[in-house]
Amino acid sequence: MQPIIAFLGRHRPRIGSATLSFVVALYLLAVPNRTFWQRAEDYLAGSPVALSALAIALLAIFTAILITISIKYVTKPLFMLLIVAASLGAWFTDNYGTIIDTDMIRNVVETTGPESSRFFTLGLFMHVLLTAILPCALIAWVKIIHRPFWSKVGWNLAVIVPCLIAAGVAVTSQARVFASTVRTHKDLARVVNPVVPLVSVVHYAIASGDEGNIVVAPLGTDARRVARGETLEKPRVTIIVAGETARAQNFSLNGYERETNPELKAEGVTYFPQTTSCGTATAVSLPCMFSVYTRKEYTHRKGLSTESLPDVLTHAGIKAAWWDNNTGSKGIADRIDFVSIPALKDPHYCNDGECQDGIFLDRLDAWLDTVKGDSVLVLHQLGSHGPAYYLRYPQEFRKFTPDCRSTEFTTCTPQEIANAYDNTILYTDHILAGVIERLKRHGDKLSGSMFYMSDHGESLGEDGVYLHGMPYLFAPTEQTHIPFVMWMDDDFAKTTGVTQACLKSQANVESSHDNLFHSILGMMNVETSVYDPSLDILASCRGKPNS
Repeated sequence: MQPIIAFLGRHRPRIGSATLSFVVALYLLAVPNRTFWQRAEDYLAGSPVALSALAIALLAIFTAILITISIKYVTKPLFMLLIVAASLGAWFTDNYGTIIDTDMIRNVVETTGPESSRFFTLGLFMHVLLTAILPCALIAWVKIIHRPFWSKVGWNLAVIVPCLIAAGVAVTSQARVFASTVRTHKDLARVVNPVVPLVSVVHYAIASGDEGNIVVAPLGTDARRVARGETLEKPRVTIIVAGETARAQNFSLNGYERETNPELKAEGVTYFPQTTSCGTATAVSLPCMFSVYTRKEYTHRKGLSTESLPDVLTHAGIKAAWWDNNTGSKGIADRIDFVSIPALKDPHYCNDGECQDGIFLDRLDAWLDTVKGDSVLVLHQLGSHGPAYYLRYPQEFRKFTPDCRSTEFTTCTPQEIANAYDNTILYTDHILAGVIERLKRHGDKLSGSMFYMSDHGESLGEDGVYLHGMPYLFAPTEQTHIPFVMWMDDDFAKTTGVTQACLKSQANVESSHDNLFHSILGMMNVETSVYDPSLDILASCRGKPNS
């Protein structure tokens, strides 16, 4: 080995910084941008001249940028960073159709070790080895020739200026075609590697720095409980199940041809088929759905700087708690009782830092036995989180087979992926029905209700897109159309002034995450200035408060 290293050291190729910049620019544009060029070819299918002009413009721009940053001592580290970023971005873009925007970076940062480890596969390792490590090794090996400072400035400008002119001419010559394409296909510019991932990282870093000094503003401190309908002696309990990655298209309650909701069907629940999410990833949807803001009003900063639903419930004297079997509450449960399910390390349900949702049912009876007053419990599911769908359900729920037993979807057929995903929905059906059954079992001492909404949907390969997290502007319906299920026992319905018949009549009303905050306040008979009856899904079913 030592003689080989010595030989390589003596025979290092020499290359000018401008030449290396052009080679790296060509590599970045060609190798890690397969998805971009596939889409560009599709979108510009009727204009091969425009496609050629696009290639010329991007190569010229990439070259100009790399020459500009090809400063002595930092050229190699910068070029290697770009190649590694492009390689990683390409893996997720090419294999899952992922768009790596700021929200996706936030998802990556806020995820857990066990969840992120599912993506570290042999396929990813080989991809990084071939498209990042080997090119970086070649850059490390060559000797870069840098001219004296002023000579370098002049030489670089002699290349950069023509590159910019060439890019300008290419873009101008096809400006009308490019403008039309970008307006129609806004996703095209979102898959350029490594530009988009790096810009997103910078945006996230800036936003995170700004959020460091946020002080949470109180919300609904005037909240109080009022009497509606009948008054009962026993406590009123609502269990909110915050679903994970469940899409409405695969709920048989929504008309899916497979029976994925047999237990909920038997419970006589109310299903809302026209429900949409606030976002396409947990980091956005979860805090949004528990906030007072609608999707159009919500921003990440607003969510962090304002108290949310559990706080308003607490102000009204209602006991609020959160059990989390996912990546945390995103700040929602910072001021209430919080239980991290994975931290329990229950060997019956947990493995490698993740737990199947059945653990909720195992512990729910004991919690219900302790309830002494009006209470709301949030169960944050692991649900159908991919790509390891097969780990989300126990053996007895492998109804749809063969199911994909891998996190690399390229090794599975589309049907196997769908089978594994449908098994997760079948298991969620069991969890939700189990919650209802436990509320029924405690019906002599409690009046209960269940409110289930998924945080977002999931793509299963439609149009080459997998998983979730697409920018909402052009996210497919599979990622935004979510299941919404509600159930309440007769006593609970009476105390909130709602009849079961009216509850059923609301099923076809358009709904969204915007409704959760106000609907839960309405169900728990909370009166406050921040309550908006127009966003309470059941407001039309109840009369005015008795007091």
